[in-house]
Amino acid sequence: MKDRAVEAHDHGNIWVLGARPKTLPAAIVPVVVGTSAAVGEGEPIFLWRIVAAAIVALALQVATNYVNDYADGERGTDDNRVGPTRLVSSGLATADQVKAAAVLSFIVAAAAGVALSIAVGPELLAVGAVCMAAGWGYTGGSRPYGYLGLGEVFVFIFFGVVATVGSTYVQVGRVTQLSVVCSIAVGFLAVALLLVNNLRDLPLDAEAGKRTLAVRIGDLRTRQLFVGLMVGTAGAIIGAATLRWPAVLGLIGLVSAIRPIRAILDGFVGANLIPVLAETGRVQLATGAALSLGLLLGGMS
Repeated sequence: MKDRAVEAHDHGNIWVLGARPKTLPAAIVPVVVGTSAAVGEGEPIFLWRIVAAAIVALALQVATNYVNDYADGERGTDDNRVGPTRLVSSGLATADQVKAAAVLSFIVAAAAGVALSIAVGPELLAVGAVCMAAGWGYTGGSRPYGYLGLGEVFVFIFFGVVATVGSTYVQVGRVTQLSVVCSIAVGFLAVALLLVNNLRDLPLDAEAGKRTLAVRIGDLRTRQLFVGLMVGTAGAIIGAATLRWPAVLGLIGLVSAIRPIRAILDGFVGANLIPVLAETGRVQLATGAALSLGLLLGGMS
């Protein structure tokens, strides 16, 4: 544990580590894709709304990560982690400090959300409140749904559908069919990222009584689901291409999924899944970038 603490200090600010920077693409990709889907819908694109939407998404992601660190540290489920350092379990910060960091992150998200609601409509306040409650309830509270195998559902809904469709909505003021279809691809990629994380932690989570989806369905089906999510992502991109044909470029980014798929099917476990997690994050970025480029080209033509 001390070695981990020293390692954390050697790699910079502990609060940056606690924010889990490698998970942040899950917040940025839906904003970029959703904004790109808004181009060509007959409404002006406001740069400040893109920035505000990105702040909301990033702050909610960071807040959720801090809540996870705080709650799991309090319960002791992070005591024998295989993955990156956690602040509470490693002793780098107290539970109260991490909880305060989570609250502060939620406040940042709320401030940017209020600015958007003033410009777009009060309905965004309700959506934001639900997002914050969901971020806290993931691992916080007396009955965290992340412990019930519902974490992937949370990620798909909020870091897929809501974030992507919402990023389109703040620009054009309505839900579009294209943004919904694109949100499915974004959501599947975000779920795949969480799935690799939970596959890595499966044995320890099962021992700690943390009933993630991976624990519930087992090792083999978790690996099959990962592959299915990548196939589903390809299907959603093709669906988006039927509405705006250059969106098919997203499939080029998805080619980068070959390496993590092979690793998953080859049975990588434990610490060997850490680089697979990073590769899955790169798949998310590459596919999101390629899909966004296609959406932009189609929207501007």
